[in-house]
Amino acid sequence: MEFETSVVHSGEEPNMEPGGTGDIASPIHLSSTFARKRVDKPTGGFTYSRTTNPTRSMLEARLAALEGAKHGLAFSSGLAAETSLLLALLKSGDHIVAFDDLYGGTKRLFDKVMAKFGVSVTYADATDPAKVKRAMRKNTRMVWLETPTNPLLKLCDIRAISEIAHAHSAVSVVDNTFATPYFQKPLELDADVSLYSTTKYMNGHSDSIGGAIVLSDEALNEKIKFMQNAAGAILSAFDSFLVLRGLKTLPLRMREHGSNAMKVAEFLEARSGVQRVRYPGLDSHPQHGLAERQMSGFGGMITFEVSGGRGAAIKFLESLRLVSLAEDLGGVKSLAEHPASMTHADIPRAARERIGISEALVRLSVGIEASDDIIADIDQALARANGKR
Repeated sequence: MEFETSVVHSGEEPNMEPGGTGDIASPIHLSSTFARKRVDKPTGGFTYSRTTNPTRSMLEARLAALEGAKHGLAFSSGLAAETSLLLALLKSGDHIVAFDDLYGGTKRLFDKVMAKFGVSVTYADATDPAKVKRAMRKNTRMVWLETPTNPLLKLCDIRAISEIAHAHSAVSVVDNTFATPYFQKPLELDADVSLYSTTKYMNGHSDSIGGAIVLSDEALNEKIKFMQNAAGAILSAFDSFLVLRGLKTLPLRMREHGSNAMKVAEFLEARSGVQRVRYPGLDSHPQHGLAERQMSGFGGMITFEVSGGRGAAIKFLESLRLVSLAEDLGGVKSLAEHPASMTHADIPRAARERIGISEALVRLSVGIEASDDIIADIDQALARANGKR
């Protein structure tokens, strides 16, 4: 089944059996518990919605289908998915090798939560697989990647680094939130786990918080599913419905996000008052070749620096009219934010600057509005930031 068909049909076929209603859009199962006729036989396999819920099960089946995986798990947030994964697979004394450029919330989870449980992390520049290999230890149990990264849009070779992880009996995890399974399938590149914030592109409408894990390994799935149930980090039935609905248009939206982002990136690269435009689709991106090999599209995220430093970047952001100043990304509306003050503020300034998150950096989530309108808004905001209006 092609991707565009799978996102519409997988996990949500109309019930045409006797007693079924034939719903094209499956109902939201809000029940917290499920009645049964026999003590030892749950009706339809459902007992209590923390453990399993029909709407969430539909979403999980669809999530798995999009990567050709055996299992999908839906969580209450992206960080809930990350926490459940870490608690399920790691113990005190274990070690993680992680990309040095990560979502700020992930670094906070590693450094301020998992550290309390005796789990250590070494951050490495995963753009070079050799640096990941050098960071591996005897007690390394997990390699954690983002590609493209948040916010610097760095890429790493998933297949090469997964091979390194497996040679050390470690699990390879890829946060695939920016690319989505439409543009990149980590499991096909030998990663063990794909992880998502469904809040972003998967839902796509800035009205649901959620997370997901997709994998095929039976043993890993059982451990993570047990932790999800034990800790209660599950996605609600209503949010499951919203993500199911959002996924149906994922291919259409991602194509438009990618098309618009390329036009915006090309505009920014040619515009005075802008420095260091980062977008994997540009020839100037240092890993453009890897992006072409590993991805089928380049996504909707751009970062760039505003000439004039922090003050000019803030002035630019506060001068936007169509594009909203907000921390989220991946929705149909264009959003922009200042990583140093917002999404990555918990990371010490010296650590931010060491990996390239400057005070002038702006992260832009390009929406699906008309590209000319997005560019016009960015242009007028840059003019104000550069003191020309």
